[in-house]
Amino acid sequence: MKTALFFLTISLSGLCSRVEAQDSTGKDNPFSINAYLETYYTQDLTNSKSHSLPGFIYNFNRTSEVNLNLAFLRAAYQTDNVRANLAFAAGTYMNANYAVEPGVLKNVFEANAGFRLSKSKNFWIDAGVMPSHIGFESAVGKDNWALSRSLVAENTPYFETGARLSLTSENEKWYLAALYLNGWQRIQRVEGNKTPALGTQVTFKPNTSITLNYSTFIGSDKPDSVRQMRYHHNFYGVFQLSEKVGLTAGFDIGTEQKAKGASTYNTWFVPVVIARFTLTPKLNLAARGEYFSDKKGVIISSQASEGFQTYGFSLNLDYQISPQVIWRIEARNLHSKAAMFDSGADFQRNKSYLTTSLSFNLSTL
Repeated sequence: MKTALFFLTISLSGLCSRVEAQDSTGKDNPFSINAYLETYYTQDLTNSKSHSLPGFIYNFNRTSEVNLNLAFLRAAYQTDNVRANLAFAAGTYMNANYAVEPGVLKNVFEANAGFRLSKSKNFWIDAGVMPSHIGFESAVGKDNWALSRSLVAENTPYFETGARLSLTSENEKWYLAALYLNGWQRIQRVEGNKTPALGTQVTFKPNTSITLNYSTFIGSDKPDSVRQMRYHHNFYGVFQLSEKVGLTAGFDIGTEQKAKGASTYNTWFVPVVIARFTLTPKLNLAARGEYFSDKKGVIISSQASEGFQTYGFSLNLDYQISPQVIWRIEARNLHSKAAMFDSGADFQRNKSYLTTSLSFNLSTL
């Protein structure tokens, strides 16, 4: 993998040189290069002996050590009719989210290509490893209002593999997509699973201050011999209430068959609200409240008879040091109905921790 990244870097450097030469002639440049790096330190305030946060947290999950959450190098190509993205990545985010993938696939952050199906419409087909169509948070920290990810973001797909048909209206207010997927956050399909997974997405932007979204997933993440169909619905809205105040509200609800062929289902649901305040052009404050209810442990397993029922609250402060660099600090508390958090000596209902991160982003056109 190191060798592959080395040659990718050399190739991209040469590509950048050729791109600059093209720009000097005044021609449009279809290539872009993006490098991203996010380091962090997390302090577990419960003094747990473990260096890991609970298994349902996949970002910034190593404690009492300076570490790398995510670093990637992406090459992109975009014209009116063709587009492609290729990115390799490393970090604790990759270790946690790609653990089941084999070999070099553990480091494939993004790899997709697409082409336009209509000369008159913004109608595309894309295939490969792509960002998930579910949720308003991504794996890239700088794009999110909060430093850490919400519980629902951590436990729904960050990426997906398959094919996507998408259509954007001429006025760019509507976005529609239909997807054929390999599964629930999978590059390689589960062994013994031949059941296609399907997804849909509808996004409406009536103006520049409002975004409304509804996404779905239908499929099974188990071998066909024990297939349990899963149905997931994701709703969210992003509202810029004023120049300095923004609000994001989301609600996810899902069901999964209790057993193969069963007519009864287990259900989970997750509401989340994030408010962001722009204090100065370089300083932002965000507060988040959330609740994850999964009484039967479909998404987040728990040994407690009550299942997983947890509230979360966080407060973060962001400082834009430069156009490329963001420093962030966040305090977060999780409160569960059952004593499920390891404090080193026993199990408690509360988990509190502090995280600080420094991210660097550089893009060339």
